[in-house]
Order: sequence, then C-alpha cells, then structure tokens
Amino acid sequence: MSKLFSHSLSAALSLMILLMSCKQRSLSAESTLQTSLQKLTAGNSRFSHHHPVHPDEDIKRMVAISKEQHPFAAVICCSDSRVPPELLFDQGFGDLFVIRTAGNIIGGVELGSIEYAVEHLGVKLIIVMGHENCGAVKAFIGGGEAPGHIKEIVDSLKNEEEIIQIPVTDINRLDDCVIANVWHGVKELKTASAIIREKVEKKELQIVAARYDLDDFKVTLLKH
Repeated sequence: MSKLFSHSLSAALSLMILLMSCKQRSLSAESTLQTSLQKLTAGNSRFSHHHPVHPDEDIKRMVAISKEQHPFAAVICCSDSRVPPELLFDQGFGDLFVIRTAGNIIGGVELGSIEYAVEHLGVKLIIVMGHENCGAVKAFIGGGEAPGHIKEIVDSLKNEEEIIQIPVTDINRLDDCVIANVWHGVKELKTASAIIREKVEKKELQIVAARYDLDDFKVTLLKH
C-alpha cells in the first residue's frame, strides 16, 4: 500500500511539474509577443511625435550582428518609398526582418521568406501593414489595362475575396480596399503556410494587421 501511494504521489508530482512547465513556457511566449509589439508601438509613437532615438545604429551594434541576425519581428509592407518600416517603428540594424512588395502582396517567395524568419530566425511577431493612399490599390480601383508586369499586381488585388466584397459605390473605397488587402495578407499567412499556421495555433507566433497614415505618421493596429 505504501509503495502504491508513493508511486501515485510521484506520478502526480511529475504531472504537476509538467503542467507548470508548459504554463510557464506559454506565459513566456505571450510575454515575448507582447514585448515585441510594445517595442514597435513605442517606436512608432516616438517617430510620429518627431522624437526618434535611432536605436541599434552604432558600430557596437554593427559588429554584434555581423555574424548572425536575431530580429524580434517581421514586417510585410508596401514597397512605397514613403513607408520604410525601420524608420516608422524607430528600429535599427538587425531588429526587423522586412519583406516589401508593391501593395504588400504575398506570393510564394514572400511566404518562403516569412517561413525562414519564423523557422530559422525565431521571429515570433509578424506585422502585415498597408498604408494610406496606396498606389497599387489605386491602380486596381482606377481600372483599365495595366502595362507590363504591373498587371500581375493589379490582377492579384482583383482576385482577393476581401477586396471583391467592397462595393464599387463605397465612398471610402480606396482606404477600405487597403485594409481589406491587409486582412487578405493575414489570412494568406495563416492558410497557405503549414509552418506559420502551426506556430499560430500553438500561440508561439502572433500575426498583427496594421495601417500606416501618411498624414499623421501613425501606425494603427487593425481589429476585425
């Protein structure tokens, strides 16, 4: 009886330790995600109030990252020259893993790049960011035949379910399409990549939608 009790107690303690360990890892992951997002929002607050501190730009930082990189977040955004994420979020060398395409469109190459950031660099936060007055979205709304490979960008936007749902008569159609395009990007990350989907389901990765305003320089986190 004593042996049986001892074994039962030992098993119960082992289970308790395992559960506590899992909970601590979960809390640690959530804390990391929150800290990363806070760093970005704090950085944009500095930038939008014209008080950037330009961190991680000195020679010491350059030497430290010369052998390997450990970015704390990945940003998918538009190629627009007015939307450089390192400046908008007031971050420096080695802080952000950035993928930029016209209209922040996500295809196979972009997915692979993000998977690399998540799987090999340990990134735990992805920001998908559109911006006010996006030229790619304007080209789509303008209609007509786009020249050269620009047509591929317009056709990609044209086929997005989220954009199709925006009425042509919508008085805020441009901005609503920009936001719809961002949500399409978020959905694409979660559905087209098993690597990303698994990390999100395990709460090891957070994907956040955002919009940058060209007039007040603020990044707004979007919610459905």
